[in-house]
Amino acid sequence: MYPIIQKRVLNETVTLMKISAPMVARKAKPGQFIIFRIDEEGERVPLTIAGTDPEEGSVTIIFQKVGYTTEKLDTLEEGDALLDFVGPLGEPSHTEGIRRAAVIGGGLGVAIAYPQAKALHDAGAEVDLIVGFRNEHLIILEEELRAACTNLIIMTDDGSNGHKGFVTQALQAQIEAGREYDAVIAIGPLPMMKAVSEMTRPLGIKTIVSMNPIMIDGTGMCGGCRLTVGGETKFACVDGPDFDGHLVDFDEAMARGRMFRPEEAEARKKHLCRLTGEAR
Repeated sequence: MYPIIQKRVLNETVTLMKISAPMVARKAKPGQFIIFRIDEEGERVPLTIAGTDPEEGSVTIIFQKVGYTTEKLDTLEEGDALLDFVGPLGEPSHTEGIRRAAVIGGGLGVAIAYPQAKALHDAGAEVDLIVGFRNEHLIILEEELRAACTNLIIMTDDGSNGHKGFVTQALQAQIEAGREYDAVIAIGPLPMMKAVSEMTRPLGIKTIVSMNPIMIDGTGMCGGCRLTVGGETKFACVDGPDFDGHLVDFDEAMARGRMFRPEEAEARKKHLCRLTGEAR
């Protein structure tokens, strides 16, 4: 069992948890992920590792309540435990030689962008961290983000924080202002990562994206997380999750991501209590 040692609500839909998992904490590196299971009847859900504390033996995960399992996870409190917490899985991010980087995070992707930016910043790189949210009430981890970069830019779709626009617009403004990057790292919704990749392609800027497709076993056996990258089939769980954004077939990835939406909606509806509306 893997006890929850800290629970922190970041906004109305996003929660941070620290899980006691000493072996995972000792080995995990930025870019890798875990797969958890709440109980014997639970589904296997992958989450990117948002941080580790090897001395404490803890692994930080950040999740959004978007379906039955994440809603059920959010009902657990400090002292409760998860049945399974497997990792670290996937290839760690390869950031060697990057001295100037733009790290882009959109929505919950900000939780994944944070450890990437922090690793680069701690290694002495100059990091522009550009993150985007729908509105100011959904902004998360602002203090942590500011400490993990050279320059933090927070955009909101509605401009409620005083900076209206998309992360792609902020990146474009930085480039037009003369900022030169060894690499751009984009993490978040597929349309955002595609837009960033299309922006940097004609400029020849190395662009890394983090792919998180449907995943079941996390070992490359099921094939559920397959992607087309450079015309070849890759598996996000073992070949990624990081890939060259200029080679990823985003249209195919987006189509695959929509395949099981009706089933997901039905599963969520079946598990809602009709009296309280809570997940059971």
